Amino acid sequence: MKKSEITFEIELDGNNVPEKIQWNATDKPDAGFSESKSISIALWDHVQKNTLRIDLWTKDMPVNEMKRFYIDCLGGLAQSVLTSTGDETMANEINQVCEKLAVHVRKEELG
Repeated sequence: MKKSEITFEIELDGNNVPEKIQWNATDKPDAGFSESKSISIALWDHVQKNTLRIDLWTKDMPVNEMKRFYIDCLGGLAQSVLTSTGDETMANEINQVCEKLAVHVRKEELG
């Protein structure tokens, strides 16, 4: 059986706020760690029937990029729902929320 590993390294300041986030994976095309400004991980606990979440971002990540990051995360969830369940209604509803949020963020960026 093949195994794959994903590793995260988080450098924290004196207040435990992330300053640097790096990740690596055994199946990643580029060797070595790559830097990221934010991660969002969700795990399903099938025993408790709930989601465990880890959301981290560096203190220098711009707010507008954080908003776009979460819109992209939602869009990815829409595709995952469609792929894993075939539920087009859920996928379409999530995508509609993404479109509304993208308009909102664009308006904010324009002032």
